[in-house]
Amino acid sequence: MSEPEPADRTGQTDHRLGLQVVHRRYVPFSHAHYAGNLVDGAYSLGLFGDVATELCMRTDGDEGLFASYSDVQFLAPVRAGDVLELVAEVVRVGSRSRTIEFQAVVVGRGRPDLSGSAAQMLAEPIVATTATGVVVVPQTQADV
Repeated sequence: MSEPEPADRTGQTDHRLGLQVVHRRYVPFSHAHYAGNLVDGAYSLGLFGDVATELCMRTDGDEGLFASYSDVQFLAPVRAGDVLELVAEVVRVGSRSRTIEFQAVVVGRGRPDLSGSAAQMLAEPIVATTATGVVVVPQTQADV
């Protein structure tokens, strides 16, 4: 028995709903902006743009363009030496727009308290940033 296709918040079904793309990135020390090797919040938003690009390529065969962010939440610090997992999921499909929910999760962290190069993967990942974004893609013949 097959599972039903996911429905968006309006009750419509679309094969693109629920599609997730995941990237992992090491945060280089060159991106530290504040004391304690903290990275500014815009860093996560920039990475959300990268993962959204791949998502649009997979759903629509186009890089798409970011239209807006809403409900951006900075929940925990991101530091140089972190390993971030960036997750993007399609939660709504319009005729040319795609609403995407994002998470930036710290899955690894440097341990300068142990040595200059010590690091570890975290047993319990830390959700650092969440956001909702809207991207737009070109109109296709199917949309006309």
